[in-house]
Amino acid sequence: MIIDVNVYLSRWPCRRLPLDETPRLVERLKKLGIGQAWVGSFDALLHRDIEGVNARLAAECAAWPAGLLVPFGAVNPRLPDWREDLRRCQEVYRMPGVRLHPNYHGYTLDDPVCEAVLQEAEARGLIVQLPLVMDDDRVRHPLLRVENVDPKPLPALIQAHPQLRLVILNGTRAGRPAAPLAGQKNVFYEFAMLEGVAGIEKLLLQGHFPVEQLLFGSHCPWYNPDSAVLKLQESELTDAQREAIMHANARRLLGDQVGR
Repeated sequence: MIIDVNVYLSRWPCRRLPLDETPRLVERLKKLGIGQAWVGSFDALLHRDIEGVNARLAAECAAWPAGLLVPFGAVNPRLPDWREDLRRCQEVYRMPGVRLHPNYHGYTLDDPVCEAVLQEAEARGLIVQLPLVMDDDRVRHPLLRVENVDPKPLPALIQAHPQLRLVILNGTRAGRPAAPLAGQKNVFYEFAMLEGVAGIEKLLLQGHFPVEQLLFGSHCPWYNPDSAVLKLQESELTDAQREAIMHANARRLLGDQVGR
């Protein structure tokens, strides 16, 4: 079984996407052998009612067989009561983690509010997913020119929070880590935006991404999930490497948190 750690529900704010309706998305994932998807909500980018976003996300995931869609809620530390949103993600909606969007919510990784969110998430044992990029800047809407997340502060943040489990989403476009995080075993990556033939194989050969920290990610429905499956097929990997990337690393990271 494949575990896809980078999937979104709801609608992209600027245009319709082929799989932006959950039944069609689930059908496609199942056909590709993706048996579990970690999902956030596109609504989290621009909606100010974060509690409403998280409630809808949890309800949508609950409508499908247990463990198929695993919700990762949103927290916007620029809004009031973000700590309550974080608490409800864990205690009410039983989410194993949260997905942060600092570039859409108006803060940077070296902002004190980011430090506060990471500290709270670490204390609660929550996984934090951090998308560095959401869309291709070549097709970005002119009225939504959101800068990509600057990853330079990440090494200091990781050092300050050694128990924090961090998943970098959409950070492998250049074929190397978005920040020098070598040796940080609590930092994981996925390959949705990786370009080039045999890209996964090259990543492992270059040594930037230990296989134990590489996860399967599609960034669906922004990208077609078939592309992520093809990236696995076109790289020459050992059975152990393939198993680790497809599901074993994600299972180890998730632990027993689903439904906890």
